[in-house]
Amino acid sequence: MTFTISSGLLPLLLLLFLFSSADALTSPSDVSALKAFKATVKPNSIPPWSCLASWDFTVSDPCASPRRTHFTCGITCSSDSTRVTQLTLDPAGYTGRLTPLISGLTELLTLDLAENNFYGLIPSSISSLISLKTLILRSNSFSGSLPDSVTRLNSLESIDISHNLLTGPLPKTMNSLSNLRQLDLSYNKLTGAIPKLPKNLIDLALKANTLSGPITKESFTESTQLEIVELAENSFTGTLGAWFFLLESIQQVDLANNTLTGIEVLPPKLAGENNLVAVELGFNQIRGNAPASFAAYPRLSSLSMRYNMLHGVIPSEYERSKTLRRLYLDGNFLTGKPPARFVRLDAEVMGSLGNNCLRGCPGKAKMCAPSQKPFYICKQAYGGKPKS
Repeated sequence: MTFTISSGLLPLLLLLFLFSSADALTSPSDVSALKAFKATVKPNSIPPWSCLASWDFTVSDPCASPRRTHFTCGITCSSDSTRVTQLTLDPAGYTGRLTPLISGLTELLTLDLAENNFYGLIPSSISSLISLKTLILRSNSFSGSLPDSVTRLNSLESIDISHNLLTGPLPKTMNSLSNLRQLDLSYNKLTGAIPKLPKNLIDLALKANTLSGPITKESFTESTQLEIVELAENSFTGTLGAWFFLLESIQQVDLANNTLTGIEVLPPKLAGENNLVAVELGFNQIRGNAPASFAAYPRLSSLSMRYNMLHGVIPSEYERSKTLRRLYLDGNFLTGKPPARFVRLDAEVMGSLGNNCLRGCPGKAKMCAPSQKPFYICKQAYGGKPKS
């Protein structure tokens, strides 16, 4: 039996063949952006086994499948194979600048260049990535300020640009990122105060910068979902207000290694409604007594106020806390006898009460290490004069 194909069907069959061969599926604007992106990466920083080494635009279309030999990794495409939705590079040590032409990837949901050697400014044209949900530039060498244009990316849910060389203040319009849940700009050289934060933020990490000034209520007033706050290793000053511990979702706080001089803690009645689990306030200049009301937080398991300028006795409320499992008060000027529960040989609480002015802290008790301050230093701290 012989089959014949009418001349009218030939163009249709040819068209179907062309589409099935997937010669050119990807949007031309996306291809141009990818070409520009690779062109700004130094060729000698592209290992032969890496994702970028497999990007050969002369042989294959980026979104064509199967990807056995070319474009084997680094990009993900939409279900119809026409748009690039993820650019996620391997940590291969790529070196280069991030081209402003990256803005052509307008359907991009994820941009992840973590743990490479990209440097220079983050282009302001990044604001054209209107669909972007995840921005990860962690562990590179990006410098300059975080561009204000980033705050126009209303779909962003997560930003991680930690471990770079960013300088200058944070954009004043950070709160316009209404869908942002995670923000990590730790280990940069950022300066200035904390601006008003986004309302849906859950995890804030700004540790190891040069941020300064007081921590103000205005910065946090809209952030009712905030659970984790990491602001350690900055230059924050002044008194941390009781409002901070009224943030209704707050669970973990790290403000170590700043220059805070005081802390206002919630009254015990209000503390009983709080979800606070861990508080780190070590290595500041906090004066006064250790706040007894910390013991009223029903979920608090870890408290550190080590190496401050605390005076007075260790609150007996700490000993009665049923949840406290980690307590560091070493390096202060605390007096009196240590709570018996903390210095038993079988003590269930770990930490340190050492380097204070305590009396009768057993040398065999782990919590009593290191040893207490010399008597003359303690006498000076409480207004006496050291013996000659």
